[in-house]
Amino acid sequence: MATLLDNSNGWHSGELAVHKLLKVPTSSRQNPTNHGFPPAYGYRVTVSPLVAVGTLDDEGRPWTTIWGGERGFARPVAEGILGVQGLVDKTHDPVIQALLGEAVDGEVYQPENIKLMSALSVDLETRDRVKMAGKMVVGSVASKSDSNTVAEAQLAMHVQESLGNCPKYLNIKDIRAHIPSPLLISSSLPLPTGALALIEQADMFFISSSNGQTMDTNHRGGPAGFVRVVSNTPDSVTLVYPEYSGNRLYQTLGNLHNNPLAGIAIPDYTTSDILYLTGSTQLLVGPDAAALLPHTNLAVKITVHAARFVHDGLPIRGTPGELSPYNPPVRRLATELPPSSAAATDETTSSPTATLTLTNREILTPTIARLTFLLKNREPQPRSWHPGQHITLTFASELDQGYSHMREDDPQSLNDDYVRTFTISNPPPPPSVEENDTGKGKEDEVKVQLTVRLHGPATKLLFSQRFGATFAPLEIGVLGIGGAEAFRIPVPTSSSAGSAPVGATSAEDSDSRTKAVFVAGGIGITPLLAQAPGLLSSAAGSEEEDKGLEVLWSLRGEDLPLAVDSFERIEGLGGVTRVFVTGDKNNVDEDVVEKLKELGAKVERRRLTREDVLEARDIVRGTKYFACASPALLRSVVDWLGEEQVVFESFEY
Repeated sequence: MATLLDNSNGWHSGELAVHKLLKVPTSSRQNPTNHGFPPAYGYRVTVSPLVAVGTLDDEGRPWTTIWGGERGFARPVAEGILGVQGLVDKTHDPVIQALLGEAVDGEVYQPENIKLMSALSVDLETRDRVKMAGKMVVGSVASKSDSNTVAEAQLAMHVQESLGNCPKYLNIKDIRAHIPSPLLISSSLPLPTGALALIEQADMFFISSSNGQTMDTNHRGGPAGFVRVVSNTPDSVTLVYPEYSGNRLYQTLGNLHNNPLAGIAIPDYTTSDILYLTGSTQLLVGPDAAALLPHTNLAVKITVHAARFVHDGLPIRGTPGELSPYNPPVRRLATELPPSSAAATDETTSSPTATLTLTNREILTPTIARLTFLLKNREPQPRSWHPGQHITLTFASELDQGYSHMREDDPQSLNDDYVRTFTISNPPPPPSVEENDTGKGKEDEVKVQLTVRLHGPATKLLFSQRFGATFAPLEIGVLGIGGAEAFRIPVPTSSSAGSAPVGATSAEDSDSRTKAVFVAGGIGITPLLAQAPGLLSSAAGSEEEDKGLEVLWSLRGEDLPLAVDSFERIEGLGGVTRVFVTGDKNNVDEDVVEKLKELGAKVERRRLTREDVLEARDIVRGTKYFACASPALLRSVVDWLGEEQVVFESFEY
């Protein structure tokens, strides 16, 4: 919470520094934190079955815990006084030890020195929460006769500041009281496997911090797995999480700016397991955040100094309910993404270096279109690409509506940077040899084609935008063109085949080259569309029936016209492709299926299987697999292939 000592509007120096860092105006804003503990907040705490509590240990380290039970276990007991009574883990709970560790079992304890406290009550059924800050007044802890670790604690907290918070990023849960049986699994670093699994599935945690005069306990939530493990070794345990769009008070971040220490509690409501962490933090802004978590403008990196992982340590359990509509997709570490699918590449900048102007749109299926653009560079040096590479675009100028705290009509837009990456579907143009008056090469108009599926605001804009002489042109900024060279299929350069196309990776001998197998799911075929003309034409002069390329393409029935279009445009592609038709049989046009067969494709009315993928191997020449598909299919393909050579891209960028 905030202390009111720094200026007339109630912001402390750390909050003001973060406002300045993030360019948030504060000159006329009044800090909404309340003095004391208004009755309305007291009622909201009373109906909450969960309270997260923070304090400092004897070393000044923050810790956070979670207490709970039947509604009413925490409630006002006098003016400005919050009373809490419930079961606790007296042996492993670091907050109990810091607050009541000196108490004699069963006797009332009143601390001689001030013990700062903070608390956050949460009703996960209604997504209501109330923050409180103050100090401990009195407490007691009485051991249960049938347990060495479980005790009943009573504690009174003088609430000096309080604040009601918005419900964003809280996933609904039905919380109920539970009698715990705590068992310490680990109290050392690195984190054990069970703790890592808890972090991976966690959709919320609680964090406590201090600015030196007061404390703050707050909640962070999102999709399961939004907290990422950067490192977990005996020498370094580091986590990171993205800071989503919020109320822009930055009370937690303001504390961390002044004092980077933080205490974390990560619960598992299904098992009642809890992970306690304490450590130091680092605020990452702009490029520093995006370098670690692509598509993130603000993140917090946590270096863990101490940890306790306790099985069945919580006095509550919960059943999952509705997810928050504000949850963005999980933002994975840059190191977790395939090099070719990371949005940030060596060729990507933070501001547009070129523009794409939409000139044509061909609707291929109800949800897939081929879009044609003209590429215009803003740099003296022309920008081109290699077959199979992707282009990163910014739609912010068209779609970003600026800051908004809540947006009920489009919740996920609050955390959208409107940066999108698409694979370029057409080969690059040949280098121009025409010269202008200065003797430099004259750049022709460059066409860029993207084959995209309708999904989200950016593609909705591309599908609906009008174009032509009577309409203003749609110009989209280009941030960069990239993609790993490893995802480009080598092109043979035998004497019969001629030279490899411009930008292609060459193989020395088409008769001995490794066989390439491309596994695609849906529009995952797009990296091959730009490469296939060069691959197939280079092998056209070969007398071999096998061209060294086989394509396994899983496609929904309603999307089969995309395959027809691809095979008609790229001679020979149908002849090396097996199409696996999935989805509702009623969406399959039999005339389209017959057309695919006429174009040389083999059509299978079933899902792609492990046997299909392994049958494509060439034992004599060797096989290299290339896969581009949805995350689910991609995981299956990688598992099926085991030790086989495989290079892959996903749709997660």
